[in-house]
Amino acid sequence: MKKLWLDIGNTRLKYWVTEQNQIIDHAAELHLQSPADLLLGLIQYFKSMELEQIGVSSVQDKKNNARISSILEELHVPIIFAQVQAEYAGLICGYDDPKQLGIDRWLQVLAVAHSDQQNYCVISCGTALTIDLTQGKQHLGGFILPNLYLQRDSLIQNTKGIKIPDAAFSKLSPGRNTIDAVHHGILLGLLSTIEKVLSEFPAQLVLTGGDAYLFAQHLQAFQPVIEPDLLLKGLQRFVAHLDHTAAG
Repeated sequence: MKKLWLDIGNTRLKYWVTEQNQIIDHAAELHLQSPADLLLGLIQYFKSMELEQIGVSSVQDKKNNARISSILEELHVPIIFAQVQAEYAGLICGYDDPKQLGIDRWLQVLAVAHSDQQNYCVISCGTALTIDLTQGKQHLGGFILPNLYLQRDSLIQNTKGIKIPDAAFSKLSPGRNTIDAVHHGILLGLLSTIEKVLSEFPAQLVLTGGDAYLFAQHLQAFQPVIEPDLLLKGLQRFVAHLDHTAAG
């Protein structure tokens, strides 16, 4: 049984094609604020895969999701859009209003929160830096911060007369020029936030997203686990639980 798994984020579209729970194809592409157009370009390829089910995680608005759904309907197979639930597969959402929690964050937590005995700190190093905490299967809520690049862009816009070109976010030593001072300072600030959170809420640190490896280099004391495909694993768990419930 072949299944398509779609992660439609703010800046990119990522997919898996699986057969008997084994990944047989995968890709990730920037969608340039038009995920439906990118998906339209992939639809003939997906038709050739003879899929039997589609699971979707999308952070897009209702209009974009409606267009995405319309395109996927051309495949004539069941489509499941993951939605945040107050309680699901034992996981209890920590938000007062679950609808306000991003589906991406919730699926990442769903992917790991299997045990009543283990606490997690799940950090997504993507378009934003998000931190979610769990105590067993209870989601405690979290934090959202501008990522490295958003902070740098904001500083550029609000600093007159100083040009801050792209440079690597890598070191934490005091900058000896403005460019290094900016980059090292932003990275130091985010790492300090993470360390503060973990000192207040001891937990297994799980990193995901494009900058996960960068942050992991500086957080070795917390023995971070890197999960590049955490969201898609959470999406699989969402659909598996739904299928199990329907079958039961």
